[in-house]
Amino acid sequence: MKHGELLFSEIWRHLPGLNSPVIMEETEAGERGAARPLTPEQPEPEIFSDCDQEPEEEMLQELEKELSDEEREKRREESGRFKEEGNTEFKKGDYIAAENSYSRGLQICPACCHKERAILFSNRAAARMKQDKKDSAITDCTKAIKLNPDYIRAKLRRAELYEKTDKLDEALEDYKFVLERDPSVQHAREACMRLPKQIEERNEKMKEEMISKLKDRKST
Repeated sequence: MKHGELLFSEIWRHLPGLNSPVIMEETEAGERGAARPLTPEQPEPEIFSDCDQEPEEEMLQELEKELSDEEREKRREESGRFKEEGNTEFKKGDYIAAENSYSRGLQICPACCHKERAILFSNRAAARMKQDKKDSAITDCTKAIKLNPDYIRAKLRRAELYEKTDKLDEALEDYKFVLERDPSVQHAREACMRLPKQIEERNEKMKEEMISKLKDRKST
């Protein structure tokens, strides 16, 4: 067991972008616990500064091949504690600390725990939304949805982010998904009524601009 654990840690340390200190970003809700001593078999986790630097889920599965079931369960439980810390920090408005806690949870949560990882990604997206980090929040939502395609909260969160970044077609698609799964979500219902007209107006404006440019070219 120790061999697998050490191998996993050493591989992590040699992945690109994982050796520099990172400032915590935002996340969603959880209570900060007491400091936990680290044993030689449990090297201190390094935190990712950017979700694009994180290994893909497939790579994580490869890295975890030599971990025992017992070690996977320990990591799952530990990631749950980081999630709760992040939730508490989020509720306090400390979004940077919350994001950091969620990132720590993601770093140790086994790749096989799809539901737990999806929640961590979605929560971190919420923290990043609070910091106006829309692009990275969208990436986190997409990762959560990939792990759990029926994750309504992540879909709704991504829809809101798409709308804020003027990706209206993508936003409408996510809102429709949410409304189909849960007709009681009023925000999704209102968006499904509002966005089609906005998309039509946007397309019409783009069409007029294209026609105007073509006319300008012909006149020169």
